[in-house]
Amino acid sequence: MKLTFFPSSPLFSGISREELESLLDCLSASVKIYHTGETVFHAGDIITSAALVLAGSVNILKNDAWGNRKIIEHIDQGQVFGETYACLENEPLMVNAEACCDTRILFLAISKLATVCEKKCIFHTKLIHNLLSVLAKRNLMLTRKMDYITPKSIRERLLTYFSYESFRQQSLTIILSFNRQQLADYLSVDRSALSNELSKMKKDGLIRINRNTIELLSQPDSINPVTNIKHT
Repeated sequence: MKLTFFPSSPLFSGISREELESLLDCLSASVKIYHTGETVFHAGDIITSAALVLAGSVNILKNDAWGNRKIIEHIDQGQVFGETYACLENEPLMVNAEACCDTRILFLAISKLATVCEKKCIFHTKLIHNLLSVLAKRNLMLTRKMDYITPKSIRERLLTYFSYESFRQQSLTIILSFNRQQLADYLSVDRSALSNELSKMKKDGLIRINRNTIELLSQPDSINPVTNIKHT
């Protein structure tokens, strides 16, 4: 597969462009473009490929029996999704994957990715090591998600989420990946209740809001302070 780009992703860490071109052929790689709101994977699908976001982003969604929707995870450029289900033979997806915007995705055959090829090339071994790292980080992300949705109050959930994003972005001014509805879905709360709580937090002097930009103005007693971060 001839590359007109070089994917920036932890999955390809330590692998050169030349090695990657050879590797993509080995993995029966293919690229597909999805438009805003288009479904990449449907719940109930049996998948055999891991998906890497080359451009754009994807939300992993779960619907309950009453049609309520929750965002389980947001997948940005360079991140991988679907690899867990692809590793499990005949395990139907319990979630949907939906493009947040016009999105380009690279699909990789997991059966060929997870095993060393006949040539036993070093860069294929690197890829397997990188895949294990990706899976470990995914488990960490799911544990972190539990931290967000465990608190009973909406304010506590927001503060926990904002605190982590402040640490991750190394700033008290954070850029959210979600719009208001998506944030409500991600934190498993009602959108109107979330908007109302954000207004109260703004009135209480905890935050300043400008669309998807949140500035943290003071530190609530219920959240541990984020150290070594300054206002930008």
